Amino acid sequence: MNKVGFIGAYDKTDLIIYTAKILTELQKKVLILDTTQSQKSRYVVPAINPTVSYITEFENIDIAVGFGNFQTLQEYIGTEQLNYDYALIDIDNSAAIRGTGLEIVDKTYFVTAFDLYSLKKGVEILENLKNPLKLTKIFFAQTFYQEDDEYLNFLSLGKKVIWNDNMIYFPIENGDTSAIAENQKLGKIKFKNLSLDYREGVAYLASDISGEKAKNIKNIIKNLE
Repeated sequence: MNKVGFIGAYDKTDLIIYTAKILTELQKKVLILDTTQSQKSRYVVPAINPTVSYITEFENIDIAVGFGNFQTLQEYIGTEQLNYDYALIDIDNSAAIRGTGLEIVDKTYFVTAFDLYSLKKGVEILENLKNPLKLTKIFFAQTFYQEDDEYLNFLSLGKKVIWNDNMIYFPIENGDTSAIAENQKLGKIKFKNLSLDYREGVAYLASDISGEKAKNIKNIIKNLE
């Protein structure tokens, strides 16, 4: 099972869900593990009789809510091994990094906007790393400035972080927010009304995770419109 971490104080739930949907279209079995304190997926993903901790299926994606690590999830299922191709892990606290074993996994992303809360709180999550962690930056911003990236690098000085050279940029579009909110109300994952920038960002991310050619990923997104 490939573990893919999404670390940060910025809201990552919808990004992870849309990425997971593409992976299922590649015939991969996907789990989303929401270890966040806010547990947003509890509120935006349809579930029948949700309890404190539960697993629900949403458009061929299994979503686990209320589990801080894989051990408690395995105990809940009653198995020693999880049968998934990918586990996408939403993290907003340092305990979840340790509990999910991300310190020994290469494919990990740091998701942030450029407001001070997202930057400083996000970096705070990285403070107690025991081993160096390689991270790819995912930026959500109206406009990208090199100074903002440099400020993040400054904040992370002294942390056991290795930043990848490549980064993924999502321009903040009000239309994307509206489209995602409408999809949540319908209980659907659709790409039709998302901006070209958002779709291309998700395509690049899914390609980076799966190794599938970006061209093939874009064709999948067209079919999901």
